[in-house]
Amino acid sequence: MTPDLAASYKARKEAFVSNLSGSSLTEINLVTLVAGSAVLLWIALQKKQSFFTPYTPIAAVADFLLNVCAILFAITIYSSAPLLLSVFLVTPATILLCLNGAERLSKRSTTSSAASRSNNLDMPNLLPVRPFLTHYRGSMLVVTCLAILAVDFPVFPRRFAKVETWGTSLMDLGVGSFVFSAGVVSARAVVKGEEQKKKKSSQTDNDNNNSTSSSFPSTFINTIRHSLPLFLLGFIRLWSVKGLDYAEHVTEYGVHWNFFFTLALLPPFVELADALTRLVFHGYRYDTLAVVLALAYELVLNNTDLLRYIVAAPRGPDLLSMNREGVFSFAGYLAIFLAGRGTGMRVVRFPSTSTSSTSSPTTTDQTSLERRLILRDLLIQSAIYTTLYVLSTDYHVFNLRVSRRLANLPYVLWVAAFNNAQIFLFGLIESYGPAFSYFSEDTTTATTSVRNATSPILRAFNSNGLVVFLLANLLTGLVNMTVNTLDMAALHAVAVLLVYAALVTGVAVVLDMAGIKIRI
Repeated sequence: MTPDLAASYKARKEAFVSNLSGSSLTEINLVTLVAGSAVLLWIALQKKQSFFTPYTPIAAVADFLLNVCAILFAITIYSSAPLLLSVFLVTPATILLCLNGAERLSKRSTTSSAASRSNNLDMPNLLPVRPFLTHYRGSMLVVTCLAILAVDFPVFPRRFAKVETWGTSLMDLGVGSFVFSAGVVSARAVVKGEEQKKKKSSQTDNDNNNSTSSSFPSTFINTIRHSLPLFLLGFIRLWSVKGLDYAEHVTEYGVHWNFFFTLALLPPFVELADALTRLVFHGYRYDTLAVVLALAYELVLNNTDLLRYIVAAPRGPDLLSMNREGVFSFAGYLAIFLAGRGTGMRVVRFPSTSTSSTSSPTTTDQTSLERRLILRDLLIQSAIYTTLYVLSTDYHVFNLRVSRRLANLPYVLWVAAFNNAQIFLFGLIESYGPAFSYFSEDTTTATTSVRNATSPILRAFNSNGLVVFLLANLLTGLVNMTVNTLDMAALHAVAVLLVYAALVTGVAVVLDMAGIKIRI
């Protein structure tokens, strides 16, 4: 390709993802519903037929068709009828679950889960594994990895791509959901730290406060060290984009900023938020801090010149003005992460009410109560965020507009409301599965039960989420450098996307089966 043709093609690619206005929340919800519908059918097949145990090549193909291809079809060839695709998935699942035949897996799995649970109620530091969280985050990562390449093909509707400034779209939701799910996962380490401190109850409250304050500098420095690989990835992406003259959408993050820099800054700032919640709220109140932070950021946007500066100011020559979207939107992404951690604090451990009762309930009673408490909390939290979102965007109240570019208050509330509702949906679906939770750290039997209760593909995406996301980015760049995506017919585009999805999935599954977890 001649330099003139290359420049023209680059301009076309940039125009292809620019000045878009998004789609409705209803359509976005219907598209994402396909992921839950696919998991429901997976659970029905596993519960009634033990279809995925052992994990034969046929089972692997079925898993790929359900949990990867169904989502791919929802954002491409079925994009105009995602509800129909969900019906195709839910109908056989409902028939299977309504059958009165023997449940091949559930009794065995429930027994091992119950035994594990009853044997470990006195071990608060041993946290349960929730299959529904694995399915939720795995599905979110699948959607994200598929969309970052699919967006470059005409078969991917423009209304699903990131909006220019104001509006909602599937990919806008995906960015926020990636950060939110990272917050959910991070809660596990916080809960473990809490339980370890409780075991040292011989110390006085004053001693505990002194030890917390004295350990903060070392903890903060440690989080910065953990962020260094992400900073390195950010600079590598920056170098590759500029060096290869790769098409870029400047108004997304700025001239030099990219998503890896945002991810890299989260750990140290979250550590500061931890210290702040302990100091101000005398405990972990991440949800409250998230809303306060997002509200403060929104007030600054609307009562100063910051909004006009981000949206309309000329670029450069200083670094801040060239990267203002990435720099200032970080406040919103930090709020999203904190909201995710707040949700995670509720679901990664057993509710205290379900593990302590004077009436000594049976394990079945405890599991049922635990399920109700967690689902209730998720539903309430989703309702609260939804109410706040409606109030913030209603024409007769605050009349704010969603902006992923700004990561403003309505965007934060939308992402938090959606993800709480999505986790609730997956938890509700898991109620039909073998068991609601397992201890995976105590016995080989429990570990096997966890594997039997979760899709190997979704578990693989969840286990090495950031590595899989990095691989997807590399393959996306490779495809765009070797293939004319803009002029490709729908059938050929879907074929390329299927090969790409198979490669990403294959690497993720191989890493998981080999027990390799790469932390970045």
